[in-house]
Amino acid sequence: MILLWAIRSALFYAAFYGGSVVYVLAAAMALPFGREGLLRVCEGWSLYHRSCARALLGIRVKVDGELPSGAVLVALRHESFFEAIDLPALLDRPAVFAKAELLRVPLWGPLGKAYGLIGVERDKGARALRAMLAAARQHQAEGRLLAIFPEGTRVPHGELAPIQSGFSGLYKLLGCPVVPVSVDSGPLYHRWIKRPGTVTYRVGETIPRGLPREEVEARVAGAIRGF
Repeated sequence: MILLWAIRSALFYAAFYGGSVVYVLAAAMALPFGREGLLRVCEGWSLYHRSCARALLGIRVKVDGELPSGAVLVALRHESFFEAIDLPALLDRPAVFAKAELLRVPLWGPLGKAYGLIGVERDKGARALRAMLAAARQHQAEGRLLAIFPEGTRVPHGELAPIQSGFSGLYKLLGCPVVPVSVDSGPLYHRWIKRPGTVTYRVGETIPRGLPREEVEARVAGAIRGF
């Protein structure tokens, strides 16, 4: 069984990452003609990842609950790269808070920023926070929802990690409700040899704006650790 999973994983890596090169080049060619083309290419790349995962790994996607749209902040559990790649397929053109280092990767970084990645500069002070908020508010003004991994990094399935302090600051300053989403991708995808199964997203109850820091952090933590 493990040998079969290893073969399927090798085929997945070849197909997905080989295809990703084509999508990156397509995005670079689309960008000069406007952002709409870039957005469509990025959505296509995310859907291509789902197709590769389903056909080659036997991983399917299930959503429990109604996914949001509009002026909300979606707070997701982060167990593997699966949900990071899957966001453009899962949500309606989300603008995503991501590590600023990703935006400095040649070619990919500028394309990510043009798509709607918002660089998170940790421990860089008020100036970095103002730039991050300005970018987020611009995307909100365009009608796009915002997405964030409030734990700040990938956390193995079943383990706990604190909600990063910057999350509650963004929640307060952006003034929008939060929709928590848990995911259980870790046991299937967070390993070199990936396993078949179903990745389930579970949409939690919307958390209203204006709550104290301790309460919003506790409610988000409880909801995204729902598995």
